[in-house]
Amino acid sequence: MLLSPTDLEAIALTLRLATVTTLILFLVGTPIAWWLARTRSRWKGPVGAVVALPLVLPPSVLGFYLLVTMGPNGPVGWLTQTLGIGLLPFTFWGLVVGSVFYSLPFMVQPVQNAFEAIGERPLEAAATLRASPLDRFFTVALPLALPGFVTAGILSFAHTVGEFGVVLMIGGNIPGETRVASVQIYDYVEALEYGNAHRLSAVLLVFSFVVLLALYAWRPDRGRR
Repeated sequence: MLLSPTDLEAIALTLRLATVTTLILFLVGTPIAWWLARTRSRWKGPVGAVVALPLVLPPSVLGFYLLVTMGPNGPVGWLTQTLGIGLLPFTFWGLVVGSVFYSLPFMVQPVQNAFEAIGERPLEAAATLRASPLDRFFTVALPLALPGFVTAGILSFAHTVGEFGVVLMIGGNIPGETRVASVQIYDYVEALEYGNAHRLSAVLLVFSFVVLLALYAWRPDRGRR
C-alpha cells in the first residue's frame, strides 16, 4: 500500500497547515478562553456564540464569507494589498486564516472549561501572597489547566487535518500550495480512481483513530481517583 509523491506532498502540506494553525490557536484562543471563563460581562453570551458558530455553520458558508472578506473587494483584502502582502485566497496563509476560524471552538471550549474548573480559591490564595495577575495566570492557572490545553491542542490539530469545505472554498486545488489530503481524496473520487482514494483515506482513518485513542487514554488525573 504505497502512496504516490503527490499523496505525500498533500499529507506534508496538511500536517504543516495543522501545526501552524494549532500554534496560532494557542496564542489566540487562550486569552479568549480566559476572558470567557472569568468575565461576568453581558457580552459573554454573544462572544461565546460567535466562537462556537463554526460548530453548526456549514463549512461552505464560513469559507464563502472568508473568501469575500479576504478577496480584492473585501476589507481584509484591501488591507493586505495596501500592505504589499497581496491577496490571501488561494495561498497557504489563506488556508491558515480559514483553519484558525474553523477550528477556534475546538481550542477555546476545552481551555475555557479547564479554567472554569480551577475555581476562585487557588487564584485568591495566590493573590494573598501578593502575586500579580500575570503571576497568578502563569504560575497557577496555566499549570492547573494543562489537561484542557492538551485536549484542545489534540482536537484542534486533528480537526484541521480533516478539513475540506473551508479549505476548498478558500484555497482551491493548487498542488503543493493548497491541495491538502482531503482535497486530494476528492480529486481521486472525482476521477474515479477509487484505489488511490482508498489508500489515502485509510491513512487519514488510522490517523484519526490514533488521535482519538490518545485523547481518551491520556488522563493525567487518573492516578488521583
